Amino acid sequence: MGETFYIINNGDLRRKDNNIIITGTNGESKNLKVEVADEIYIFGEVNLNTKVLNFLSQNRIILHVFNYYGFYSGSYYPRETNVSGYLLVNQVRHYDNYEKRIVIARKILNASAHNIYRNLRYYNGRGVELEQFMSQIELLANTIDDGNSIEEIMGIEGNIRKIYYSSWNNIIKQNVKFDKRVKRPPDNMVNSLISFINSLVYTTTLSEIYKTQLNPTISYLHQPGTRRFSLSLDLSEIFKPLIADRMIFSMLNKNQITENDFDKDSNFLYLRENAKRKILAEYDNRLKNTIFHKELGRDVSYQYLIRLECYKLIKHLIGEKEYEAFKMWW
Repeated sequence: MGETFYIINNGDLRRKDNNIIITGTNGESKNLKVEVADEIYIFGEVNLNTKVLNFLSQNRIILHVFNYYGFYSGSYYPRETNVSGYLLVNQVRHYDNYEKRIVIARKILNASAHNIYRNLRYYNGRGVELEQFMSQIELLANTIDDGNSIEEIMGIEGNIRKIYYSSWNNIIKQNVKFDKRVKRPPDNMVNSLISFINSLVYTTTLSEIYKTQLNPTISYLHQPGTRRFSLSLDLSEIFKPLIADRMIFSMLNKNQITENDFDKDSNFLYLRENAKRKILAEYDNRLKNTIFHKELGRDVSYQYLIRLECYKLIKHLIGEKEYEAFKMWW
């Protein structure tokens, strides 16, 4: 696995010989080590030119850009070199055939619901009373396979998440009132954290898709549309409970992040620079966490689990093996 570089300070991004150099406003420079880089995240106001973008393309490095508030703006996605017309045709066929599409959509939502349930079971076993929420989610999850349309099963998933988020006040030890998920814009510290870290999972998923022959714009749960990589939205649903949610619970319960890390005048929209650094360091560590993979017989990182998900989907699309979405077993 290659390295991920996070740029938070303002400055200049430029090419020097066969490397990318970031120079901060304080004059300090850092070599981003292109030979080991997979992706670069920019959170500050950074100046760059087409020379840099061309060099990133040559080295197949994705550039993810976030705005002043830490919300995802977009990605510079280098020209694809790992392509397969055969896979592309089959990927489109599975979208265009509604019966085939909904099979994949159900698999994704079943896995997402399962992983949500496992999170609640994890904390329920640690002295937090969550059985009521678990029972409600289990009942709803059992109806996903009976859904006859994408809209219907996404409605079920929406109800599952509503119940799930209503349990968070029981899990989070800080005195923060979190009633419901609000996205545009987030209305409190917890919603801002969810938006920020979910966008990190989305971009990591996009980077892993890029390393395979899948087309990131053709999806099965979310409707493909312009200006978005909708397959990343699909697959990140599976991994948000494992990577994003558990990270939020841990950091809040250890008081690594508090309301003091946000600008209260912006209604907790703006995350202070030091807090971003803490979150990104923790996120990077989470991606490097390993678990013993029973089928492979070896330890794999959380980040590589996402790549494996892409490979499993490819095998399904070409008729080699039926897709079974990732479900936490620990």
